[in-house]
Amino acid sequence: MTYLSTRGQSPVVDAQSALRAGAAPDGGLYLPLSLPEFSPKDFDDTPELPRLAARLLAPFFAGTDLADPLPQICGSAFNFPVPRVQLGETGPQVLELFHGPTGAFKDFGARFLFRCFDAIARTDDPITVLAATSGDTGGAVGCAAEGSRQAGAVILFPKGRISPFQEHQLCCWNDPVRALRVDGDFDACQVLVKAAFADRDLSARHGLTSANSISIGRLLPQMSYWAHASLEIWRETGETPGLIIPTGNLGNAFAAVLARDCGLPIGPIHLATNANATLSDWHITGRYAARPSIATLANAMDVGAPSNFERLNLHDPEAIHRVHRVEDHDIQTRIRQTFEDEGYIACPHTATALEAYHRLPDAQREARPWLVGATADPYKFAETVEAVIGETPPLPPALAEVKQRPARVSDIPADLDALAEALNLQPA
Repeated sequence: MTYLSTRGQSPVVDAQSALRAGAAPDGGLYLPLSLPEFSPKDFDDTPELPRLAARLLAPFFAGTDLADPLPQICGSAFNFPVPRVQLGETGPQVLELFHGPTGAFKDFGARFLFRCFDAIARTDDPITVLAATSGDTGGAVGCAAEGSRQAGAVILFPKGRISPFQEHQLCCWNDPVRALRVDGDFDACQVLVKAAFADRDLSARHGLTSANSISIGRLLPQMSYWAHASLEIWRETGETPGLIIPTGNLGNAFAAVLARDCGLPIGPIHLATNANATLSDWHITGRYAARPSIATLANAMDVGAPSNFERLNLHDPEAIHRVHRVEDHDIQTRIRQTFEDEGYIACPHTATALEAYHRLPDAQREARPWLVGATADPYKFAETVEAVIGETPPLPPALAEVKQRPARVSDIPADLDALAEALNLQPA
């Protein structure tokens, strides 16, 4: 399988080259030129998520050095539970994607990506992952990179825009991981990353690549859990579930689109966003207009210029059934209502998706099963959640271990020269 830049000005490459590069030389994002065709019966003998993932992803990595180790990579990366929780007798199922080591769905892509890097990197071709994060990506990247044999990580995050626990989790990892606190918002961090990639000398000197969802190595493995959960529901009910996915940078949602287009039994895909209105306005007007991000309670979704829109727009802009914009007061109300009705504690991001579900017309909710993506452990937003429900969410063991680690961070302005200077402190 080959990959083309969304901007069409770079050579076609294989998956290994696309994964190694992160972004294409022309600044675009790599997109498969074609998709494999599956049917549900192709996965009858792969009930476990790691085995399903290996089969689903095999065509995407065929002919590369990752083809043979792919089953081992999936087995090692996806070694934690992904439960579905039924809310009420007639409510949605919640797909809990946060049981990995950093309490967020980003663990799937980050662990997969760094295991791929260790499989393909050489001592004479070191890799530095440069990742911008609005909260959860950086923690997952740092955890996945810690102790990596061949790939280091530099994590950029916006000053004052993430929860205290999220910031600690970004800054607590050992070599080869560094955290940079940027004086700007998430979009400024993304701009810095893209500018660094565009600087060919800087990029070559440090072997820069990405662990954001602009990387196909982050994006493709996210197909797996949507495929797995949808197959389970289809086998149980005979119906294709609708998905409601909280999204900021559109990677999680676009992965679901790809899984459906590969033949998995997935119904309509709805997106839930926060007050950042870029995607909701696009869906209403048909016009895409990036804008500065604004701070919300669901801060990992505080994105005003979602990178993966390039992929969605080129692949199939009509793949999204609807975009639901959820303001902070509705997030708080949904957290409270869900806890009072079901005893279930949702993080602010998961609450946007639950609110979107409750906004569906009755006939639409009753027409099929619905699967809501739960993207982060509520403890990561303990201050916000406790203020709403009156109690602190339980602390899971993995996050308790994170709290005990010392933190280290460097501050930089939102300036490429400052980032270059910080990168120069890394081993070249």
